[in-house]
Amino acid sequence: MIFCARQFEFRFPRPTLVMGIVNVTPDSFSDGGKFFDARAAVAHGLELARQGAEILDVGGESTRPGADPVAEPEELRRVIPVIEQLAAGTKIAISIDTMKPAVARAALSAGASIVNDVAGAGSGREMAQVVAEFRAGYVVMHTPPSSPPLPPGPRDVVREVGEFFSGRLMTLLNETGVGTDQVLLDPGIGFGKTLEQNLQLLASLRSFTKWRRPLLLGVSRKSFIEKLTGAKLNERLPASLACAALAVQGGTQIIRAHDVAETVQAARMTEAILQRSNVE
Repeated sequence: MIFCARQFEFRFPRPTLVMGIVNVTPDSFSDGGKFFDARAAVAHGLELARQGAEILDVGGESTRPGADPVAEPEELRRVIPVIEQLAAGTKIAISIDTMKPAVARAALSAGASIVNDVAGAGSGREMAQVVAEFRAGYVVMHTPPSSPPLPPGPRDVVREVGEFFSGRLMTLLNETGVGTDQVLLDPGIGFGKTLEQNLQLLASLRSFTKWRRPLLLGVSRKSFIEKLTGAKLNERLPASLACAALAVQGGTQIIRAHDVAETVQAARMTEAILQRSNVE
């Protein structure tokens, strides 16, 4: 598999990529605005690159439940200076985490190479057209639609995510000009899903490899970990690493993480064990 994002080209199989999270928000669930200042965000991104991140994911609007929406001018004010400086100060790919096509366009113009589209089922054609225009990488993440509401009762979440990937890929390839080699698939752990559904998805990652597109998984510090283990925010690293190791075993190529050095180490250990298991 090949993943192309503007000037970057990633060929798989290869060691698992770690995408470091750079939140330029005052209300992120994970860091509480610790890197809201642009200078702090840039310094944090450079440190994550030093720790082994091969992609930096910059976001200016929190996606936690109940977070206040951010107006487009404010989101641009937060992320564009950070992207410009990170693109100038590193040689790794920069991703913009946004739901707004105008923010994606400005970020790509500022030096980003990937659009991490967290709108999921609510994503419109305009975002894909921006991606196609720049030949950027595109993260297609599953989020259940807010309208119409999902039917009550049990959901086959693995089937639901699979059908979403199939439909979204068909639309992208046939109607927008986005190439297959530009797409990453993300099952959207924690977005509109119960604890049991998140666990089902993590146990079924291998089923999402049939599209021959790299999988991206974001589980770092998410609240479903607390629901299962009782671990508070600053206690969720062990469970996050367990999920990351399982994801590597399940065929995931990219792990989105806050704790980059630890995640890189967990991925390399998992890969080394899997290589010896395959030899045997």
